[in-house]
Amino acid sequence: MKKSADTPNDEDFAALYDRAWYTLIPARADYLADVSPHYDEVLHDVAQRTEHTGSLGKTDIAALVVWKRLSAQTRWVTELMSLPDTHVRAVTERAVTAVRDTSLTRCEAARTGRGIIAELPGFRTGDALASAVLTAAAPQRMAVYDRRVQYALDTLGLPLTPTPGRYGRYLQLLDDLLHHGRAHADGWTARDIDTALYWMGANPHTPATPDPDHTTSR
Repeated sequence: MKKSADTPNDEDFAALYDRAWYTLIPARADYLADVSPHYDEVLHDVAQRTEHTGSLGKTDIAALVVWKRLSAQTRWVTELMSLPDTHVRAVTERAVTAVRDTSLTRCEAARTGRGIIAELPGFRTGDALASAVLTAAAPQRMAVYDRRVQYALDTLGLPLTPTPGRYGRYLQLLDDLLHHGRAHADGWTARDIDTALYWMGANPHTPATPDPDHTTSR
């Protein structure tokens, strides 16, 4: 198994991932129980359009800004809206192709797609919106990153530094968790893990210690 450069080495990472799964599983169950099943309709709609068009336009990005509850009163929004939609689609088409490229590992695809999308205003720093775009492009491979996810990773003791290339390392970390947690993660995707992490980050009271009696979803 190829571990993320941020994760511990040797025997330490196995115990760390085991502990993480004991928390991720009930967190995911709580997310499914408490979050409206309609909340992700915007993401699903954008993903379906992207499946057919092979790119995202300004309207799609605007929808994801609302879905992520990000501020639109920023300079980058003006810069992005001032670009022709054809230019935005030309850039996102290359990013879509990258994250869907199964000849690349999940980490490599994420890193390549993230580098491409950085050409657009609003995507040069930070990974929240960029990760939403890339997840809409490849919902079965990519995952969403934000400050709540980072908080949950920190709580679990799963290191992810803010140095360049963070999104690629994040997907490698999720890939490691999926591979290590085969007994726990039957049918899970990287996106399922990110929703569990999001729930943990949004609800800091979520237990972050192993509970052997709480290993299945409700």
